[in-house]
Order: sequence, then C-alpha cells, then structure tokens
Amino acid sequence: MPELHIRSRAQLDRELAAIRERMLVLGGKVAKTIEVSLRALRHGDPELAEAVIAGDARLNDLRFEIEKACESVIATQQPAASDLRAVVAAMHIVVDLERMGDHAAGIAKTVLLMGDDRFESLPETLERMSARTQDMLRQVVDVYAEADYDRAYNVALMDDKIDDIYQSLTNELLQDMLEDEKSTTRGLYLLFAGHNLERIGDRVTNIAERVIFMASGKMRELNPEPGEARIS
Repeated sequence: MPELHIRSRAQLDRELAAIRERMLVLGGKVAKTIEVSLRALRHGDPELAEAVIAGDARLNDLRFEIEKACESVIATQQPAASDLRAVVAAMHIVVDLERMGDHAAGIAKTVLLMGDDRFESLPETLERMSARTQDMLRQVVDVYAEADYDRAYNVALMDDKIDDIYQSLTNELLQDMLEDEKSTTRGLYLLFAGHNLERIGDRVTNIAERVIFMASGKMRELNPEPGEARIS
C-alpha cells in the first residue's frame, strides 16, 4: 500500500510539473505576441500584424491543452489541498493568458484597419504604457513560476500606474481630436490600442490574485475598480 501511494505521488508531481511548464511556455508566447503586436503598430507593418492574428489560434490550442491536462489531474489523481489549489489556479490563469493574446490580436487588427495610414511615431504616453504593461506581465510569469505570495501583491499594484497612464493617454488624444478633426481616426486607433493594453494589465492582476490563492488558499481582489469593496 505505501508503495502504491509513492507511485501515485510521483505521478501527480510529474503531471503538476508538466502543467506548470506548459503554463510558462504559454506565458512566454503571450509576452512575445504582445511585443510583436506593438512593433506592428509602431511601424505600421501588416505582415507582422497578420502573423500575430494567425498565431492567436495556437495560443487558444495551448489553453485548451492545459485545461484538459488540469481536468485529467482532477479526475484521475484526486489532488487535495495545495495540489488542488495549484490546478484550480492554473485553470483560471490560462484563461487570462489566452485573453491577453486576444488583446494583442486586437492591436494587430488595428494595424490592418489603418491600411496605408501610418504613424510617424507613437505617443510617448502609449510607449510608456506598453513598456510598463509588458514588464508587469514578465514579472507575474516569474511570480507564478516561483509561487511568490509576497511579490504577487507588488505586481498587482503596478496596475494602478498603468491605469493612470491610460487616463493621461485618453485625455491627450481626446484633446488632439477636439483641436484637429483630421486626427480623429488616428486618435481612435491609438485609444483602442491603449484600451487593449489596459485590459492586459487587469488580467495580469487576475493572475497575481490566483498566485496568492495557490500559495495561501486566500482569495483577494487586489485591485478593485473604484467603488468596489475589497475582499479580505
């Protein structure tokens, strides 16, 4: 009987490790997809944009592969306590990662909608927002890999700055559109890109919440919208 338990524990550990590795692969691919979508926007490159959109299907496939692996662990290994939390957290995190890929594809689609219209350069505010968002994503992937409870809180706090920059970007672009009607189309494209980056920041915060749940069993909303109550 003890030997059977050891074999089951070893099998569970292997399956959990495989899920974790797939999650890290997906996180890396999503980060690269976001980077490429922003490069396509920056340079008005339709080929890069099309590559991002085409690659989104592979991100979806990876999500479903991970979800199936999680379901298999629950059905066949009957994990308890911290192991079960790791599986449940992975099933939530993988959805947020895949949705980030959708937001990157949204930015890429903007490039195609622009046609021959190109930006001479992106607003400095949008560049700052994109840099912070990508850094936030890189950090939360590390936090997940290390199940770093304390650092997850710090990553979530970064979203406040992204929200502030997004508000500044919105104000700047709306002012430009009011002063020059010819800038309206350009401004709307940039607002859409900023909105997708803001949503990516929100999803990174969701992942930080799941890391805390995975490591401690506590579920907290780390960065609620104004007027929403915090869960303690």
